[in-house]
Amino acid sequence: MELNRKTIENDEEYLRQISTDVDFESDNYLEYIKSLKEYCNQHYCYALAPVQIGIPKRIIYIKNSKQNMDNNTISGYNEGIIYINPVIIEANGFTKFLEGCESCIYYKDDKIIHYAGVIQRPYSIKIKYFDINGKEQMKLIEGFESTVFCHEYDHLNGILHMDRTNDIYEMTIEEMKTYRLKHPYEVISKDADYTLIKKK
Repeated sequence: MELNRKTIENDEEYLRQISTDVDFESDNYLEYIKSLKEYCNQHYCYALAPVQIGIPKRIIYIKNSKQNMDNNTISGYNEGIIYINPVIIEANGFTKFLEGCESCIYYKDDKIIHYAGVIQRPYSIKIKYFDINGKEQMKLIEGFESTVFCHEYDHLNGILHMDRTNDIYEMTIEEMKTYRLKHPYEVISKDADYTLIKKK
C-alpha cells in the first residue's frame, strides 16, 4: 500500500500544524506506528513523523540512527525506535549535517528533488517520552541520533529543517550522498550551551 506523503509543494499548511499528543485510551496509536513502519520500509529515509503521512500525532519513528546512508536503502533494515509524546528537557553541544526531508521535495523529470540544508543541532539531548506500552521513560540521546530525533521533533511542532538554514540546496538523493561523503556529520562541541526553540 502506498501511503499518502505530505509535501510542501501541496501540503505546506498541513505540515506546519502542531501535532497533538497521543491519547493512549482513545487513539489507535498502534495503527499509526504500523503505518510509520510501512512507509519507512518503502522509502529512503532516516526517520518519520506521523504528520508527514497525514497523521498529526506526537510520535517519532526512527528507522536508521546511524550515519551510514546505505542503511536507508537496505531491504529489511529498520531499527524501529519509537518515541510517543516526546519532550526535550535539555540540550547541549553543537553539530552540523546536511539534512534532507521526505516532505521537502518536488518532482522534476521523474526525479525527486530534495530541498537540503546544513543544519545545526544539539550534540546531546535529554528527553522524556512514553514507550509503546504507555510507560513514561527518560533517555539521553547523543551524536547523530540526536540530529535524527531533533529533525522529527521539529515536525511535531510544525517546523521544517528549511526554517533553520539560510542556504537551501536542490539535490537528488545521490547528490546529497556525495555531499555528505565530502562534508560528513560534524561535532563542533559536545558540551556548549544549546538553546532549542520549543513551540509546544
